Amino acid sequence: MHRIASIGRRNSPRGDKSKSVQNAWFLKFESVNMAMKVFRTVLLLPLVGCLCTVLCDAPMVQADWPEFRGPSRLGLVPAERKLPTVWSPTEHVTWRAELPGQGWSSPIVVGRKIYLTAAIPVAVPPSNEAPLPADAVPPPVDHDLSLLILDADTGRLEQRVDLFRQSATGAPRIHKKNSHASPTPVFDGQHLYIHFGHQGTACTTLDGVIVWRNDTLAFPPVHGNGGSPVVVGSLLIFSRDGADISEVLALDKRTGQVRWTTPREIPAEKRFSFCTPLVIEVAGESQLIFPGSNVVQSLAPESGQEIWRVTYNGYSVIPRPVYAEGLVFICTGYDRPSLLAIDPTGRGDVTATHLRWQTDSNVPNTPSLVSWANRVAMISDRGIATCLDLTTGEEVWKKRIGGNFSASPLLHGTTLYLLSEEGDCTLLDVSGEPIEISRNQISERCLSSLTVVDEDLLLRSENALYRISRHSKS
Repeated sequence: MHRIASIGRRNSPRGDKSKSVQNAWFLKFESVNMAMKVFRTVLLLPLVGCLCTVLCDAPMVQADWPEFRGPSRLGLVPAERKLPTVWSPTEHVTWRAELPGQGWSSPIVVGRKIYLTAAIPVAVPPSNEAPLPADAVPPPVDHDLSLLILDADTGRLEQRVDLFRQSATGAPRIHKKNSHASPTPVFDGQHLYIHFGHQGTACTTLDGVIVWRNDTLAFPPVHGNGGSPVVVGSLLIFSRDGADISEVLALDKRTGQVRWTTPREIPAEKRFSFCTPLVIEVAGESQLIFPGSNVVQSLAPESGQEIWRVTYNGYSVIPRPVYAEGLVFICTGYDRPSLLAIDPTGRGDVTATHLRWQTDSNVPNTPSLVSWANRVAMISDRGIATCLDLTTGEEVWKKRIGGNFSASPLLHGTTLYLLSEEGDCTLLDVSGEPIEISRNQISERCLSSLTVVDEDLLLRSENALYRISRHSKS
């Protein structure tokens, strides 16, 4: 650990009080009941051959888990909400639903529905040609990039909405730990936004009715797609970090049209990254924290204008930032990741002035971090859990879990859920020195992060979705 500068512990900033749909939902998570006016779907009225836009009131729908890492955006679940601590492939499983195709997006939950994505092979018509030899590699096929809607109580697949068609000949190669449907959908209180990276972005209603689609922002990816979008007010924001491009852009969430674009403008030999941004508030100002190759930027969400930046050496950045006690925590990606603690109160290039501490020990390439009670914890891709003092970066404890990790941790009160790629979920009591509570095995490949529905867990494996309960299966 390298101490850069000392910093006193601050009070956490006030929550975002803007009237954006997404941030209003976040205040709901903090037990504040709010209602707001939002735009309803534009109606087309054939009046004198003209199109008229109708503005009207629509209630905001409350969601259990509206985006990647949940309503807190940080993978936090209040201790008052009871969650299962023991399960197996047959015990405490309310249902197991086979899923079509493949995808590593995490599920989101709205009401009694579960939403996730998949890339589903298109059936090939029967051929009169001789069958392929048993050891032959089958030819590539087209895939439908689809939204899946499941009933939360039964696991029944209620609807499949095909949004884009990925051609067999034009599909890029993806990493062995990726899929063509890895970004997690996001819900803003009224609509769903489904992102497939370079393949396209779409907006639908909760019933799967397509509002708009935009497939005009293609770029050459490296290893496929990955980062999830965020909603800020009237904007849907994500990055295009590929082979020859590195930029952040915002779409009008009502139309899908580009509102602003901000190039990263930092030289990087490898420009591709897969990060999901985080929106925070500092001294009454909203900041969009968005790491990429060789740089993390803070941008003004409404305009894309840069507020500050910190530079480093790193690419293929994946973990979502964390904000706690007035500090932003980001990981720098490959080849050897560092964890940086940044004071977000500066302007311009603050690399030399606002980097409070840095560590290079057991930092993850893929899983995001969690923070609580002046602590920040992480699980490395190779299975070492580490807890650090949030304000100094000093190591508090370290524990070898074993296995390989891609899913981001879930923190329920002081119980840390660590889901490995092998399907083992280790629970640690982290109220003091880490104590293993249980180790639960599904024995299926798992790369998606856990989701909470009611007082149950949703666990997505390579081929199925599990609902796991505290109660034994009846």
